[in-house]
Amino acid sequence: MEEIQSQSDHYRSSSSSASSPASRVPSSNFFYLRKPGAFRQPISFEDSPDWDDTDIEVKVEEGGADSIHTATTPVSPSLSKLNSSSLPSPPLPEGAIVARKVAGASIVWKDLTVTIKGKRKYSDKVVKSSNGYAMPGTMTVVMGPAKSGKSTLLRALSGRLPDSARTYGEVFVNGVRSRMPYGAYGYVERESTLIESLTVREYLHYSTLLQLPGFLFQKRSAVEDAIFSMSLGDYSDKLIGGHCYMKGLSSGERRRVTIARELVTRPHILFIDEPLYHLDSVSALLMMVTLKKLASTGCTLIFTIYQSSTEVFGLFDRICLLSNGNTLFFGETLACLQHFSNAGFPCPIMQSPSDHFLRAINTDFDRIIAMCKNWQDDHGELSSVNMDTAVAIRTLEATYKSSADAAAVEAMIVRLTEKEGPFLKSKGKANCVSKIAVLTWRSLLIMSREWKYYWLRLILYMFLALCIGTVFSGLGHSLSSVGTRAGAIFLFVSFTSLLSTAGVPAQLKEIKVYTCEEANEHSGTFVFLIGQLLSSLPFLFLLSVSTSLVFYFLVGLRDDFSLLVYFTLNFFTCLLVNEGLVLLVTSVCRNIFWSILTLITIHMVMMLSAGFFRIRSDLPRPVWMYPISYIAFHTYSIQGLLENEFIGTSYAVGQVRSLSGYQALQNVYDVSADTNSKWRNLLILFLMAVGYRVLVFILLHFRGRKTLFLRRLSCCNENTNNPR
Repeated sequence: MEEIQSQSDHYRSSSSSASSPASRVPSSNFFYLRKPGAFRQPISFEDSPDWDDTDIEVKVEEGGADSIHTATTPVSPSLSKLNSSSLPSPPLPEGAIVARKVAGASIVWKDLTVTIKGKRKYSDKVVKSSNGYAMPGTMTVVMGPAKSGKSTLLRALSGRLPDSARTYGEVFVNGVRSRMPYGAYGYVERESTLIESLTVREYLHYSTLLQLPGFLFQKRSAVEDAIFSMSLGDYSDKLIGGHCYMKGLSSGERRRVTIARELVTRPHILFIDEPLYHLDSVSALLMMVTLKKLASTGCTLIFTIYQSSTEVFGLFDRICLLSNGNTLFFGETLACLQHFSNAGFPCPIMQSPSDHFLRAINTDFDRIIAMCKNWQDDHGELSSVNMDTAVAIRTLEATYKSSADAAAVEAMIVRLTEKEGPFLKSKGKANCVSKIAVLTWRSLLIMSREWKYYWLRLILYMFLALCIGTVFSGLGHSLSSVGTRAGAIFLFVSFTSLLSTAGVPAQLKEIKVYTCEEANEHSGTFVFLIGQLLSSLPFLFLLSVSTSLVFYFLVGLRDDFSLLVYFTLNFFTCLLVNEGLVLLVTSVCRNIFWSILTLITIHMVMMLSAGFFRIRSDLPRPVWMYPISYIAFHTYSIQGLLENEFIGTSYAVGQVRSLSGYQALQNVYDVSADTNSKWRNLLILFLMAVGYRVLVFILLHFRGRKTLFLRRLSCCNENTNNPR
């Protein structure tokens, strides 16, 4: 304790420009001071929630000011402190009436401990005995340095921890110990994938169709409410990613779109992981003001943050300060300043509170202190920067545990959990058929707008068919042309399959969007694969028809319409198999470089074993013949096309003798004399296309749905124990 006291005294003396918040008179232009000249109490018991629903009507009167009328008992003081006088509210249209029902819910966590094996170097405990709560109509921020357990705490409260995590403690929602059902809460990841080829309204519209059941006009109303809540009205008809003549949305606008996506279900509680991630100061302030107004409608907001400006800090209602999983403070924001002052670390007048907090508890600053000490020989003015962060953390933790703030939090937790409020019910989901239809139509729209999907491949395929066709044009139908035409067909199938790697970026984007939607239960593995397949069929058919026509007539294959139809159908099925292979590889690798490298390697091995360079029956039996030549789709596609071209034909040898097409191909490729063999090859290609997608389904299902299954099982058990 003497070491702690000496370090605290040294830091207090080093902050010469600082004074205790209790002793200094705050300036009126300090944004984070909500009551100039006075500090609020650490915790107010008037924040206890009223379980009755409250209706809020915001009407624009002649003066242009917003007036809020509540239909029930007065709201607690903390719900009405919105700092609306600090920043102007955006004007509403003249005569507009917005009715919004307060649907917030309180959430309490008691002695919450989260352990993840291998997550930390010295201990598996990521969050250690954390206590806290969040109230309707307020913003509760979880703040701390990197790797302090902020996101883990947020995931633990929302029930989204990985399988390797173990949770101890209790979480109460409206006084009931249960998990939140679908639609009762929203969760916004730190990095979300948006569909750049859609406008904001289109993106939210399709997201609403995936999330909610009911009638279309109800879903349109939910979209417009989400756009209004996040102040996206000016960008609603703008493409998210822009195009060559128009710039896309900025980082702040994109972040608000991801939050609006979760607002279409009108959740009771909204969890946001780093809402200010990669935002500048102006965008961060606009984001926080928007979230503050969202909280004023009654929604409970809990989010993590690393650092904030003074203006943003003033908008928070409560703060949970973490360092290495330990709770250093929980309470109102101004009480946190008082807590640091009581512990011997007052905030300097000209310094942001969040900067001051992180300066005191971030162990990374020890490296800077060491640098300053080494630099002190030549720069004596840096000698004042000297504080052991570990000592500061222990001091703040010990001070908080013995403070009135911690006792007030425990008392509030008891008060919030002794009475059960309304049990949150699921808002229902869209059925499977509706989701498939929505995903199919959305993917069709995306593929038609995005040139990286199929338009680029169409250009490449046409160019390749034109090159091969002109090189092998004028072959004729003599016996000497058999091997050359077989080589042309082999090059056509092999090179077009190899060019499918151009679709890897688009497939990766599809998988990222699916992963984001599946994590929030907006979509599923089955509906994603069916929708992706149905939407790709028209474009694959266009590719196969256009490319086959160019190649077929330039090379001069047999002039028969039925043979042309089979050639096109074979190539179409080959493209289906190829799409499944690309989807499987990208699902495994999840990286552009490794996906392309893996696909090129697979195609190279399949081309070698396809039977053109060496007849399949002559290949080395281990590895190359069994199993590679039998799992290479090139083998069946090329064999079917050669049988389609040569079976049933004959070639004159001299003036008397003739050879059948089968005999002419015997030394070139391993084919069958059966006229139905080409249809068996086509059936094998179709089964391979189905098989690849089944493998993708198994991979995605057991990778992404395992956690969701365990979450639903736990939620079902808790609902059985709590029939309310």
